[in-house]
Amino acid sequence: MAFNWNNYGIPFLPGYSFREERKSSFHLPQTLIYKNGFALPRRPSAGIGQEPLVSEQLSQQEISELSFEKPDLTYHFDDKTVYEDFIPAYVKFDKKVLCFFAYFLEDVWNSPDEDHRIRHVVIYYYLEDDSMCIWESAVMNSGISQGKRLKRHRVPKNDRGDYYHWKDFNLGIDLEVYGYKYHLTHCDTFTKDFMEHEGIVLNEPEPMPEDPYIKHRQLSPPPRITSPTPDITHRFLTMDLKVLRFYALYDKSDTPYEDPRPMIIYYYLVDDTVEISEVHEHNSGWNPSSRFLRRQKIPKKLKSETAPSCIMELTKKDVEEYYSPKDFQLGQKVTLLNHHFLLYNCDAFTKDYYQKNFPDMEMKPTEIPVKKESPIPEKHIPPYNGFGSLEDSLQNCLSLIPKRPKGNLQKMLKGDTVLRYSARLDSVNPEDEGRQFVMSYFLLDDTISIFEKPVCNSGFIGGKFLRKTCVPKPGSSVEKPEFYSPVDFAIGATVEVLGHRFVLTGAAPQVLKYLESISSKIPSHTLDSLRHTLGEKMAENQPDEQNGEEPKSSPT
Repeated sequence: MAFNWNNYGIPFLPGYSFREERKSSFHLPQTLIYKNGFALPRRPSAGIGQEPLVSEQLSQQEISELSFEKPDLTYHFDDKTVYEDFIPAYVKFDKKVLCFFAYFLEDVWNSPDEDHRIRHVVIYYYLEDDSMCIWESAVMNSGISQGKRLKRHRVPKNDRGDYYHWKDFNLGIDLEVYGYKYHLTHCDTFTKDFMEHEGIVLNEPEPMPEDPYIKHRQLSPPPRITSPTPDITHRFLTMDLKVLRFYALYDKSDTPYEDPRPMIIYYYLVDDTVEISEVHEHNSGWNPSSRFLRRQKIPKKLKSETAPSCIMELTKKDVEEYYSPKDFQLGQKVTLLNHHFLLYNCDAFTKDYYQKNFPDMEMKPTEIPVKKESPIPEKHIPPYNGFGSLEDSLQNCLSLIPKRPKGNLQKMLKGDTVLRYSARLDSVNPEDEGRQFVMSYFLLDDTISIFEKPVCNSGFIGGKFLRKTCVPKPGSSVEKPEFYSPVDFAIGATVEVLGHRFVLTGAAPQVLKYLESISSKIPSHTLDSLRHTLGEKMAENQPDEQNGEEPKSSPT
């Protein structure tokens, strides 16, 4: 026996319930059974072996016939009854819908034109599940939210729990659904054939009544006397989105700025307003603006010329005449708020408008005066001021935001080859004697760096003497400097670096190998000095190797 919580007044909430120890079955009951291969719902109170609920129950007459039926012979049963295959309703009546046309009356309060309204609807009855939906056709400019009036579901017939069935439908009857009475007038052909096939005789169809208010609106309105003033509503409906467009030049011959500026003049026919926009050209020197003149009515003639129009806002009483389409003629100047514009062309719609409404005005485009192109001034580069490298300083003159100088792509592809030379400092100070340096030349960007070898107890700290930089030759100009190259690095040559004189005393073997590969570009005395110096060093190291001693290290 199941435990009922409501009998004890205990709410079925967490904390108020407890586990029933007597419950032993926790399975979920089946809700569907299959008959002839179709899934059907089971009655909630039926067991596993019971049949589902049928849609039609037996009548009292059928029950009586079954009760008094005489049985057949005990030992012989000849059943020749032909049984039809079972097909459920949702398969047999799939996509079969009955369609009835109806209307209902709606009372209208506080309206002098109508006291009721007739609204037309269509009632759909779905045979597969006995559901209904009501759809109201949309009427233009009705002001009523129309469309789906009742969503699809089974509609209750009374308070006893009965639902509407297709047997309850017929023409000429009133169908009450949730307080609204729908009067059925006629149906479609499929509905008529289905009802007659099921043995239901339909009444004669009735004509669908018209709504008196809609019928009154469809009648021709009485003629009215138009006022002498123009009809604003009619003009809006006929002239909206119709704009005349003129191409003009802003004439400023009376100002220091003589170059004409291209403009576009828009004339709106709906309210006789004018708007002027500027055509911005690249590198014109003028700040780009979306509108030169906002949309407004421009007065052509004032009633009183003495009115201070510059400080007072003009009204309709102060203006005698506004600008109209007849005041715009191609090839002539038009003055709008003391600004002169030369009209030289218009679009196709404007030409058609003038041909229809102003055939006397000839709208022929005129040639635009050729603008004199001023010569482009030459760019003068200021002299080098000595700060930073020459390439970096030049970028400040080429663009507002300086960019990194571009390197030589061919040298980058060859790789960063470094030529190293040994050197000594040529100085008059006796303390500088014995200082040894390594001068490195980078072929990638033609820069030079100098490194001093540390010598114990010399009094000088070794390390980087000069970072990578391009070193100009003495006597070269600042604007066009001439930098050192491997051509100038012969053994015994003097290299002047920022006021310091260095004498080259040796080179690495890779230097001679590289210079011999480009011997056509290198002077002969430079190659001879390198061969002579490197050959003597190799000869000095040869006896030491024969005696088993380690070769002396090269100064480079």
